[in-house]
Amino acid sequence: MSQPITIEDIYKLFEQTNAALERSSREFDRRIVESRAEAERAAAERAAEAERVAAERAAEAEKIAAQRAAEAEKRMAEFNQQMKELGKQIGGLGAKFGSFTEGLALPSMTKILGDRFGMEIIMPSVRIRKGKDNLEIDVLAYANGDINTAYVVEVKSHAKEESIEQLKTILNNFRYFFPEHSHKTVYGILAAVDIAENVKAKVLQEGLYCARISDDTFALDTPDDFQPKTW
Repeated sequence: MSQPITIEDIYKLFEQTNAALERSSREFDRRIVESRAEAERAAAERAAEAERVAAERAAEAEKIAAQRAAEAEKRMAEFNQQMKELGKQIGGLGAKFGSFTEGLALPSMTKILGDRFGMEIIMPSVRIRKGKDNLEIDVLAYANGDINTAYVVEVKSHAKEESIEQLKTILNNFRYFFPEHSHKTVYGILAAVDIAENVKAKVLQEGLYCARISDDTFALDTPDDFQPKTW
């Protein structure tokens, strides 16, 4: 027969059970702490990795942006240089075309000035300087004696209203630069390869002769009743 369980046995079993529960509780708490620590380490590692990746991406993006900015600056510098060279070429072309236009106008204007107006002296590309002041005339023609007249011709490839003002300025300053011709009657002629009708009307309104090209020849384009202005 088995021995009966005593109070002491029950108490001892109770103590053993409590001890086992305490050990289990401590183990559970330890594992909870370890789990939390592991989770925090994992979270910290993920955060660090994300920060590292973000920093790398930011650095790469900054590098690419710097490269693109440098390339854009280089292209802009090249573009500016090209535009500068193009400006020189256009400027040279404009000067050449202007010279070509003046050369094209000269034979026709020489005939007009000599045959129609009786000019004795016809000079292309007149440049004169007085002190710091300069004056340029595309064609200057004059005659002494009974005629005693001078004509100032401004030649343009494309006449604009500014061309009229330019010619008027030359005419207004003519006697200052040419005092030897101060006793002469002075007229102005605007000769153009291309001139709009409204500009032509303004030329005639200002009392200036208008001449334009036809079949590679310049001819006066003024009405029969035109009254030129004298300067």
